[in-house]
Amino acid sequence: MELMPGYKPSDVGVIPEDWDAKPLGEIGDSLIGLTYRPSEVRAHGTLVLRSSNVQNGVLCFDDNVFVDADIPERIMVRPGDILVCVRNGSRDLIGKSALIDERAIGMTFGAFMGLFRSEHGKLLHHVFQSGIFKKQINEHLGATINQITNKSLNSFKVPLPPSKDERVKIANSLSDTDGLLAALDQMIAKKRDLKQAAMQQLLTGKTRLPGFSGEWQRKTLGELGSTYGGLTGKTKSDFGVGTGKYITFMNVMTNVVIDCAAFEQVEVSANETQNRVLCGDLLFNGSSETPQEVAFCSLMAQEVPNLFLNSFCFGFRLFDDQQVENLFLAYYIRANPGREMMKSLAQGSTRYNLSKTALREASVLLPPKDEQVAIAEVLSGINAELIALEARRDKTNNIKQAMMQELLTGKTRLL
Repeated sequence: MELMPGYKPSDVGVIPEDWDAKPLGEIGDSLIGLTYRPSEVRAHGTLVLRSSNVQNGVLCFDDNVFVDADIPERIMVRPGDILVCVRNGSRDLIGKSALIDERAIGMTFGAFMGLFRSEHGKLLHHVFQSGIFKKQINEHLGATINQITNKSLNSFKVPLPPSKDERVKIANSLSDTDGLLAALDQMIAKKRDLKQAAMQQLLTGKTRLPGFSGEWQRKTLGELGSTYGGLTGKTKSDFGVGTGKYITFMNVMTNVVIDCAAFEQVEVSANETQNRVLCGDLLFNGSSETPQEVAFCSLMAQEVPNLFLNSFCFGFRLFDDQQVENLFLAYYIRANPGREMMKSLAQGSTRYNLSKTALREASVLLPPKDEQVAIAEVLSGINAELIALEARRDKTNNIKQAMMQELLTGKTRLL
């Protein structure tokens, strides 16, 4: 492949002729984290940064461990350091990193984490988040190795412009995008909190929408409708082919309204007896690893022909004569009242299950149908705003990834 004028090949790909691909060991220091005994863990003391303190490329302090121990000053973190996960049971988490800021002054880091200290920390933070770094991690891990040593980290090469001014401009441009992502994350968190508060208030009757009054009634799900099972008698060869569509387990778990763009194919012949999913049906996951996540409820809101349900879930169809808004029920069962109810009915020790019989015995507290409709509309509006924010964040993150590819390799210059 012919190179553009002014560019050259390197160990990290094509870079400008005046750039270098330097080993990290030549431009900074890799430090080993603190090893501590369980007996040294305290409710207060020096906070030890671990893998759980790095989320989406930034520091968070939701899961903290403190120790009472003498800690060398060298491994007390400093603003500008890069904290990186070098050992973890999950290989996918190895290499995740965050830039240390002023919030972490007075903290140290654990033995499963590494710390890279360099005058180029702000720029290298973005390199650590890029495919340039991830590619070298994957090459190092191979098939069996499950950690990055200091020696390996120091050998990883990074592209570096010679001009301090260009390094600062690149770092600042990418940091501006990080700032936008952080602002979107805050907006999403606030919107999620608002949604949870609205669900707690509206779905329990603690707050009534204007114009509504009257008593709520408690009914069992068995009074409101009937259950049916998912696909039966299928083998691996039946999936991924055929004209039938089926709703996956994760589609039910993650969506209050089924995502019709996420169906998968299944072969179902005309002579098979299988339950079809109809518009208005409510769908439940019958099992989970925790009792809190058993029997999440999702609404099938569209009419889709030849549609079926995976075998690990079951469906619920309202009787025609019931004054029930199915979307209200979906929100109710996914909110605290429904979660507590399903948790109490779940059975198991390592894997928790809920039978269709137990589901029919579950009870819900229902306002009049017109109030159910109004509540569902309010919650759907909040949910739509949340989905739009999440889509905006995903788009911004994609823009950042494209910017990193351009700026960190010198394809686009900031001169």
